[in-house]
Amino acid sequence: MNMKRILLVFSVWLVGSMLAGLSTAQQDVRDVRFLLTFVPNIQFAPFYVAEAAGYFEEAGQRITFEYLNEPDVIDLVAAGQADFGVVSGEQVILAASQQRSILYVYEWFQEYPVGIVVAEDSGVESIEDLQGMRVGLPGRFGASYSGLTALLLSAGLTERDIDLQEIGFSAPDVFCLGGAIDAATIYINNEPIQIQTRIDEEVCGDVTGIKVFPVSQAADLVSNGIITGQSLATNDPELVAAAVDAFDAGLRLTINNPARAYLLSATYVDNLPLSDELREAMESLADEQDVFLADDPDRDAIAASRTLMMEYLENRVTDTVDLTQFEVLLASIDLWDAESLGYSELSSWEAMQSTLLDMDALDQSLDVEMLFTNTFIQSESGAQ
Repeated sequence: MNMKRILLVFSVWLVGSMLAGLSTAQQDVRDVRFLLTFVPNIQFAPFYVAEAAGYFEEAGQRITFEYLNEPDVIDLVAAGQADFGVVSGEQVILAASQQRSILYVYEWFQEYPVGIVVAEDSGVESIEDLQGMRVGLPGRFGASYSGLTALLLSAGLTERDIDLQEIGFSAPDVFCLGGAIDAATIYINNEPIQIQTRIDEEVCGDVTGIKVFPVSQAADLVSNGIITGQSLATNDPELVAAAVDAFDAGLRLTINNPARAYLLSATYVDNLPLSDELREAMESLADEQDVFLADDPDRDAIAASRTLMMEYLENRVTDTVDLTQFEVLLASIDLWDAESLGYSELSSWEAMQSTLLDMDALDQSLDVEMLFTNTFIQSESGAQ
């Protein structure tokens, strides 16, 4: 065989080997359907970061994010038509009571995100003071209703002790309208910020300040987290572990460097404020935070650095309204951050089930220990 023939044969073999390797690599990449709730929003930053930073790709997963309501998320995950979803803890228990086969594998929110907001001069000093008052609520469903019930129960009250007003998801509008309600059930990581912004702009009636009573100060309830199907967890635990690890890495990066997370999220969230001025300030902050993190600061130091980030931006950005979404991200991080990220406590599930029983949402107790697992969490350390 002459040299040209040898080189031709070798070239064909080499290209074939490369194509075979590429084909194998492509086959190893798994298309993963991840269902989120609401709409694209900065509050989903850890998911966006995990994809943008390549954590899902490193896990061999090609992620598709979709946005549905919680019942649809549960239906599709339970039926095996979607791989993962995000729902609140009470929905997992209610789904199990209807024989839906899902498993909660990562507790994302370590503090329950619901609370009650009142005007600072309302005279309300505790939940007991709400007796007889008009309290706004999106409706008798979901995490808001569960949270309100838990708060009332902690004060020895029930729904009958207040004048409950169903107002839909418009608490800032109704609260600032004046005269319609005395208090509102809100998500504490964004709606108090919206209300305070209106106060600052003097478009919140006679309200000059607010007080917030978080559910987490009264009860430890399991909140939003990642679910998968029982069958997927049993038949493909490697896939579940890889997805959990990828999200966990995205969450840690978001907690440790929210400026970087904000920048990475801009591709996923339409109209996320990011003027040239804000982008420049964010990029500077993100780079400085990377240097800070290289010295391995502890969790308290990282939390303090997040406060300094906001102060820096307020002094650098002309239109501070552009900072609202970053402020929402920081407030959300406060609910996510914990010594043990992802870890779920049995006591939180028992407290949630007790609340649902008091609401008559459940007919009988379930074995809630079967509804969640910490198996897929590699480490119980904090976000460092």
